[in-house]
Amino acid sequence: MTEKQTRTLAAPGVDLVYDVREPLAGSPGHRTLLMIGQPMTAEGFDALAAHFTDRAVVTYDPRGLGRSVRTDGRSEHTPQQQAADLHLLIEALGAGPVDVFGSSGGAVTGLELVAAHSGDVGTLVAHEPPINAVLPDAEAAERARAAFHEAYQAKGPGAGMAAFIAMTSWQGEFTDDYFAQPAPDPAAFGLPTDDDGSRDDPLLSKVSWAVSDYRPDAAVLTAAPTRIVIAVGEESAGTYTARTAVATAALLGREAVVFPSHHGGFLGGEYGYAGKPAEFAARLREVLDAS
Repeated sequence: MTEKQTRTLAAPGVDLVYDVREPLAGSPGHRTLLMIGQPMTAEGFDALAAHFTDRAVVTYDPRGLGRSVRTDGRSEHTPQQQAADLHLLIEALGAGPVDVFGSSGGAVTGLELVAAHSGDVGTLVAHEPPINAVLPDAEAAERARAAFHEAYQAKGPGAGMAAFIAMTSWQGEFTDDYFAQPAPDPAAFGLPTDDDGSRDDPLLSKVSWAVSDYRPDAAVLTAAPTRIVIAVGEESAGTYTARTAVATAALLGREAVVFPSHHGGFLGGEYGYAGKPAEFAARLREVLDAS
């Protein structure tokens, strides 16, 4: 794969920064593969992108994250705004329809992109979208989300992230046993115990609540020409995002497709949460090439 080329798209309210990796010379024709995350930015896909040298790969920093500096004076992150940004990006690439791999909040954005601009996407692989509304214990999931936000507001990033990890690693529904647990110790996760005073983290603050509050329109999504694959990590079974993935797939009348590793199964070891990027890429290629 050629070196990635960094470009900027001047969109309404944001300078959207994205990276393009062109395929190796002589590679057979494939759709451009767009990889999207939220709140993760483009560099999180480096290990995965390296396995797709036979097609153009595009990654980007969502509005207000990483290099994509907002000029609209706002701070909230919504699937609708991000999907609108991606529609402009796909138009700028002149490569539509593209295939999309969406991780976590990026998977939610991918669903909204299909709902709003189905002609932009050939195949969407939505990996573990964190959508509360699809769960039978949706109200309890919202309460668990509020709890890690409250820990963040009261004691800072370490406490907030420890509570977030406790939520996302919990097995099964959020029962009274979950809420009866003592607050987790940040030090047990290698997190800082001091409070640096910041309260603008896109994961721990409320600015991204619109992502997990998203309500997919099953009728619109199933009527779209896009092939939608909901993916779940084999090591995620029973956890929050595995349950949301399985429930989202069921809402669309299908089963979730199992991928190697966990929620960040495509990550390399440089992020401290290593997955199995080679095995993950092989599974993603198999799914994309089946279309």
